[in-house]
Amino acid sequence: MSLIRRGTLLVAGVLMALPAWGVEIMEWNRRPLSIPLPTGSERIVVLDRNVRVGLPAAIADPDILRVQSTGGVLYLLAHEDFDTQRVQLQDVESGEILLVDLSARQGASDEDIRIVEARPPTEAKDDERSTGSREANPGPRSPTPVALTRHAAQSLYSPLRTIEPLPGVRRVPMRLPESLPTLLPSLPVIATPLAAWALDGYTVTAVRLTNQDRRRAFELDPRWLQGDLYSATFMHPSIGPKGSAEDTTAVFIVTRGGSLAQAILLRPDTGEEGDDA
Repeated sequence: MSLIRRGTLLVAGVLMALPAWGVEIMEWNRRPLSIPLPTGSERIVVLDRNVRVGLPAAIADPDILRVQSTGGVLYLLAHEDFDTQRVQLQDVESGEILLVDLSARQGASDEDIRIVEARPPTEAKDDERSTGSREANPGPRSPTPVALTRHAAQSLYSPLRTIEPLPGVRRVPMRLPESLPTLLPSLPVIATPLAAWALDGYTVTAVRLTNQDRRRAFELDPRWLQGDLYSATFMHPSIGPKGSAEDTTAVFIVTRGGSLAQAILLRPDTGEEGDDA
């Protein structure tokens, strides 16, 4: 059974906040984009393209800046303040380079960013004539895995009125047993499937994780998950000892072309499916 390994580079991010996500739209017009990062908090940058990240020596240290990439999305976490640094993002397929000026400071916004291609002025004017005066421009929808993960998190943990609409999404049966001992076998946790949603060939399954060790807390690393998984997003970066307020968290697992039941070994002995959860 393989670890998470699908696409060019897949490393899951940590979901830092559940209530209504704001999205800042930035247009790439061949000028460097200025992106300040909040020190100590993760910021998500959606590009809709797989990129290679070229960091200058001053911040090419995971103790200063953690960079993770999955399915056209960057997860950036600055561990300390730093002045503006020029970063190159190279499109894996086309070779095009986008320039970003990164900086980090306390109190900077952690709002998600979506980078889109700037439209020619004539095209923008045509759009305005066809739609009339616009009061808001929400921009394109996030990539399906990101949108699905967000929808699942909001559906489980946010007030109903704050759940963002996601056209076409549907709740689907999980066909999983009550617990998944083979999902995260390296940690003493109980993995309980909660619910699943599907959209455009992707399925996201929410799984509750409960620590059974009363003495130890554990960092959560998506590379420890076992299965043919597209991506995984932990609700928190770590899980506390059993009996503490932090002993339970959740992971949102995205699979492509099938359900989680088809992507993992359900039983160590036979691999047979259990009853529906």
